[in-house]
Amino acid sequence: MFLNFLDELRAAGIPASMKEHLILLEALDRDVIERTPEDFYYLSRAVYVKDEGLLDRFDQVFSKVFKGIATTFAAQHPDIPEEWLRAVAEKYLSAEEMEAIKALGSWEEIMETLQKRLEEQQGRHQGGNKWVGTGGTSPYGNSGYNPEGVRIGGESKHKRALKVWDQRDFRNLDNTKELGTRNIKIALRRLRRFAREGAADELDIDATIDGTARQGWLDVVMRPERHNAVKLLLFLDVGGSMDPWVKLCEELFSAATTEFKNLEFFYFHNCPYEGVWKDNRRRFTERTPLWDVLHKFGHDYKLVLVGDASMSPYEITHPGGSVEHFNEESGAVWMHRLTTTYPAAVWLNPVPEQQWGYSQSVRIIRELMNDRMYPLTLAGLDDGMRELTRKR
Repeated sequence: MFLNFLDELRAAGIPASMKEHLILLEALDRDVIERTPEDFYYLSRAVYVKDEGLLDRFDQVFSKVFKGIATTFAAQHPDIPEEWLRAVAEKYLSAEEMEAIKALGSWEEIMETLQKRLEEQQGRHQGGNKWVGTGGTSPYGNSGYNPEGVRIGGESKHKRALKVWDQRDFRNLDNTKELGTRNIKIALRRLRRFAREGAADELDIDATIDGTARQGWLDVVMRPERHNAVKLLLFLDVGGSMDPWVKLCEELFSAATTEFKNLEFFYFHNCPYEGVWKDNRRRFTERTPLWDVLHKFGHDYKLVLVGDASMSPYEITHPGGSVEHFNEESGAVWMHRLTTTYPAAVWLNPVPEQQWGYSQSVRIIRELMNDRMYPLTLAGLDDGMRELTRKR
């Protein structure tokens, strides 16, 4: 079974090696976990999964390979360990709630009856007040009503079950899904280069201990704070067709400001032209000339443009194509200046990648970016950060 597990992980694109497989077997041989499905799940996940983006994929493989152990336990394994049920009760039920259980008898009587029902029952049961099934008023099953029962499968409707014995449902991270702030932070951390710069205002514990031991008296050593030395320029498209993606862009902006100390951001609409801005309420009165940005921030900055690239092609290719003002030079000219000044540049597009081919403007922007356009998903952001890391 374990070799089949290894094969299924590899088939799902999870880089599981024979070395990791042997580590898992050795851990099981040395009894590092309790022999329970849940403990085995966490142990095997810790051994095989090195990328959080693969967690959901691992869960699907685990469910497939060990079906009947972790996913349909109650239906195929009627011997429910008593210590599991007691542990759940002690964790989730107050003393008053434990006393209330006695309305149907003691906890032991309820669980003993449940095990007998599972052994006696031969098939699916709908309704009624005795068997394990759906509907009805039996204390065991789901989708019915009993003020003090054990839910097995299904969904909670009355929120009154004493215990839930349900199908495991793992949904952690999926590298094809759109991002949340936490997931974005994880992906952005690939773009890190730590350095210690500035004033020495942080205690260096190791150096202090070493110096004190060598000198014979307290020798306090300070050092500059360690931080991410990567410098980032973030250009965000706002308004119009970007309105559906506001929440996603807010999450990206929030994560970026947390992860990068040296971050500068500007807004633009559809395509960068001669002016960008920092306050959308004053975008017509307080614009920053793009020439100033190009001259102020050095070539060592990484450039990230975020937008759906959905506009009239003329907004990119022709002077005067902008929908808000007359641009003396085309958007393509300014895009060329940006990518020339900042060789490490990517464009993140919130529109699903399979839809890019239907938009002429997306194809043009993609060409101007030398094909460095990535979808705003966990996998796309990870690829984009890899691209920026390669560019020095």
